[in-house]
Order: sequence, then C-alpha cells, then structure tokens
Amino acid sequence: MKAMILAAGRGKRMMPLTTDLPKPMLPVAGKPLLQYHIERCVAAGIRDIVINLAWQGSKIKEYFADGSKFGASIVYSQEPEEGLETAGGIKQALPLLENETNTFIVLNGDVYTDYDVHTLSQLVLHDGEAHLVLVENPAHNPKGDFPLIGQPANLQKYTFSGIARYHSSFFGDVSEGVIALGPILRNKLTKNVVSTELYLGVWEDVGTPERLAKINEQVEAKYVG
Repeated sequence: MKAMILAAGRGKRMMPLTTDLPKPMLPVAGKPLLQYHIERCVAAGIRDIVINLAWQGSKIKEYFADGSKFGASIVYSQEPEEGLETAGGIKQALPLLENETNTFIVLNGDVYTDYDVHTLSQLVLHDGEAHLVLVENPAHNPKGDFPLIGQPANLQKYTFSGIARYHSSFFGDVSEGVIALGPILRNKLTKNVVSTELYLGVWEDVGTPERLAKINEQVEAKYVG
C-alpha cells in the first residue's frame, strides 16, 4: 500500500505565515503538520509515501529528504509553482503510486487529525473506485460536501476530510493539467462507484492562522496533560 500526501497548495489564507513556508510545514506543537501524517502512515505500516510539491516545495524536500529518518520511503512529485489542483496533482503522480492493488491512500497535508489510516489500508473497495472519509461540518463549511452513501439525497451532507482511498481507475478519464477534484467526486457519486464513512474523531482544517492557533492549543494541552 502507498499513500500520497497533498502538499502543493499555496496557502494564501495563511499569509503572512506562508510567505516563505509551505502550509504543511507550519508547526503544530513543535513539529511540522506534515510530519504527523507521515508518522501516522508509518505507524499503520504504510512506508511508501508520495508528496506533491509546488509553492516552497524545496523546504519540504530539505526537511524530510528520502524519509528514512522517519521510517518512511518518500518520493516527490514536482508541480508548477501554482500547483495542479488536487485531481491534476494526483493524476500526475499516478506512475509513482503504482502497486499490486492499484489502490492508494490520499491525505490532505493541511489538516490535523487522529484518524487511523490503517483502517483505509484494510478496506476492500470491491467494484468501487473511491472511499471518502467525511467529518461533521465545521463552521466554515456548514452545508457540507457529500452525503453518507445510503442516505436519501435530501438528508444532511457532511464535509470531505481530505482523507480517501482511490483505485487508479478513478483517475482514468482525468486529463493532464490543472484539474479540481470536487466536480469529479460529485459526478462519480452519481454513478455509485464512491463509498463514504463518517469519522467523529479529531479533525481540523488548518486553513487560517486562527485555526492553526486553535489546533496548536489543543495538541499542546493534550501533550502537557
């Protein structure tokens, strides 16, 4: 099993914190946000990790190098400075994600969570092309993104956590270049090839300085306690 951590975003809402630093390198309780994802993957037995790079990506590469210091084997997928959006970035990285099952895990590099990715590595997709982890809607996304599969379409939608497992066929018809993931997911959901689950544990989209301060406070309190 391989994992891809998305780390190519510009992080404009994080300015000035991201003026000279990629958002996934912002510190949470003294270490880069991205490091938590790598450690969770390794703890789950997933050591082959692909990280996509764009804005200030060299700083990620300098810090993590080949991943051996963290028990991982890391390779990088370099994108243009402005990035390729999520689907475009994954499409470009597909050759690096090849494995015996043709499936892989993807994690947004700018979220903090205690989700156990081992559960995704054990998941059987059957005839599906993707499995999405949803979370309860935060204040900045009150209407949510997608429903739990099996619910009537008019019931509550939940927020996509940025954590998922995909089969490579999901991206078979995706063009090269700058391609957003959201519209593709919505289309695939109508074709019944995407499953979902609701996670009720710790999850925070570290998208603004205020949210970064909030998760720092929570994590530091946990370690101190």
